[in-house]
Amino acid sequence: MRGLLTLLFVTLGAGASAFTVGSRDGTARYSATRILRQSTGSSATNTDVSTASSETDSTLSLFSPCKINLFLRIIRKREDGFHDLASLFQAIGFGDSLELTPIDGTADEFTCNMPGVPVDSSNLVLRALELMRTKTGVEQYFKANLIKQVPAQAGLGGGSANAATAMWGANQLMGDPASLEEMVEWSGDLGSDITFFLSRGTAYCTGRGEIMDSIDPPLPSGTRLCIVKPNVGLSTPAVFKALEYDKLSTLDADEELLPTFLKGIDDVPDGYFINDLEFPAFKCLPELKELKDELLQEEGFDHVMMSGSGTSIFCLGEPSDKKAFEEKFAKREELQVFFSEFISRPEGKW
Repeated sequence: MRGLLTLLFVTLGAGASAFTVGSRDGTARYSATRILRQSTGSSATNTDVSTASSETDSTLSLFSPCKINLFLRIIRKREDGFHDLASLFQAIGFGDSLELTPIDGTADEFTCNMPGVPVDSSNLVLRALELMRTKTGVEQYFKANLIKQVPAQAGLGGGSANAATAMWGANQLMGDPASLEEMVEWSGDLGSDITFFLSRGTAYCTGRGEIMDSIDPPLPSGTRLCIVKPNVGLSTPAVFKALEYDKLSTLDADEELLPTFLKGIDDVPDGYFINDLEFPAFKCLPELKELKDELLQEEGFDHVMMSGSGTSIFCLGEPSDKKAFEEKFAKREELQVFFSEFISRPEGKW
């Protein structure tokens, strides 16, 4: 495994999370810092003093980036019901923010700003915190506040990124009992995509997605893109159920796709931007294909493709007339539009 680092986090001040993205020189402008919570009132009641005292442990505010799939090949269905895939993952500077505070007690506390996100033990953040306790033997519990921007069922890996962020943050607040290599190994217990978010920012993922070959150096930061996400979502199992194996690409991921992308994304032919899940997703949701076709007509984009199992469509490049583009797409009630760019992590730094 080469250069396994994480791509997380930024804090600008107490409680203020920033969503700025990577700099043009290929590094990112993120750093993880600890925040000391303090009472801001001029006087405090007994309750205020108790609360302030319980918050004297530092709070770690972490950026949790999402991803796109630059290509996604489905190789075969396995005996266990899962599918082997081969995909080039790329981190982007659009994501969520996670605040972690160590607390005394025997249970984690979890809150989230986005309606509909589960706040019970099924949430990947809480599962990641429990996994870290189980694997390290450190009985530390946390108050976790997840500030979400990434929509669900988008194909952007938002939930997986949140889990990876929680693992790294918990490890730091526990005193770094686990190595990054150990966390990479453990992350597969939680889900297929989580391993990627412990890479430098670009990774070639195989198996169910949990076998990661970190690309070192990663693709350069700064490549612009636009994500258009319909409010309607698709479940990953539903998309896989609609697969037609005779419709899959025949391009070899190891021998043709990956080497071409690593030579430079600007020179990749449009036909190499392959997502084998597009056809079944479009079969499940025909209006998604209509959206892609509409975006293909916009000037300024080099490539347009669905990410993951959908329903986000990403467009590499920038619209020639951004104001007209926003009028056409961003103001539609059924769509969400996000502008971002590639990000990466310098080796040896967080």
